[in-house]
Amino acid sequence: MRIDLSELVFAVTGAAQGIGAAICRQLATAGATVAAVDIDGDGMSGLEASHHVGDLGTRASAKAAMDDVLSRHGRIDGLVTSAGGVRGQIGRPIEDIREDDWHAIFAANVDAAMWCAQAVAPGMKTRSTGRIITISSGAGPRPSLTGIQAYAASKHALVGLTRQLALELGPAGITVNSVAPGFVISNPSTARQWDAFGPEKQKSVLNGIHTRRLGQPEDIAAAVCFLASAQAAWISGQVLSVDGGHA
Repeated sequence: MRIDLSELVFAVTGAAQGIGAAICRQLATAGATVAAVDIDGDGMSGLEASHHVGDLGTRASAKAAMDDVLSRHGRIDGLVTSAGGVRGQIGRPIEDIREDDWHAIFAANVDAAMWCAQAVAPGMKTRSTGRIITISSGAGPRPSLTGIQAYAASKHALVGLTRQLALELGPAGITVNSVAPGFVISNPSTARQWDAFGPEKQKSVLNGIHTRRLGQPEDIAAAVCFLASAQAAWISGQVLSVDGGHA
């Protein structure tokens, strides 16, 4: 099966490193015109894409970033919301969680996806076609290995948002799906999490994966590229776990 995304424009958030950068590369390899969006402008320098700097945590800033892509390319055929993460937090007891800690993770993982989708949906409706792909997590359907309450809750919420948007936007020809990665060492934050597990917990995590290895950013990018393709035109409202098999 050859995936051909030529003549299509995809906006990818969280593009400066790890999974987001791998998604940009894979989409470009499939022929897409890629617009990379991230708060870290320097981090996008090596990507074969137009670069759009923006903080996506508010409705106004997310719309401004998508408008910048539209002004450059004229349309957005697909949106991949890879921005998110733990915002430097670690697992702590519930008694220690501050309100700003909670809201920072929700802004990164849920708000950004919602407001970017809101900004691109009208154009997709006009053309009666489009792809929206969120990057959730194995923490979407299960508790999180990070131990971070807001991360698990936000990824559950992102799965719910994905399914709701699939229901709403499907009649307009827009599919909405999510890719849920297992443990992937994709940036300094995930590398620190893995190191913090220590040898025994690392061994336990690997033993819980059928393929006995951690994921690579390219594993996630390949799944995104498929959901972005014409071959996935009748797939919507789904969460595709890309985790090597989970015991």
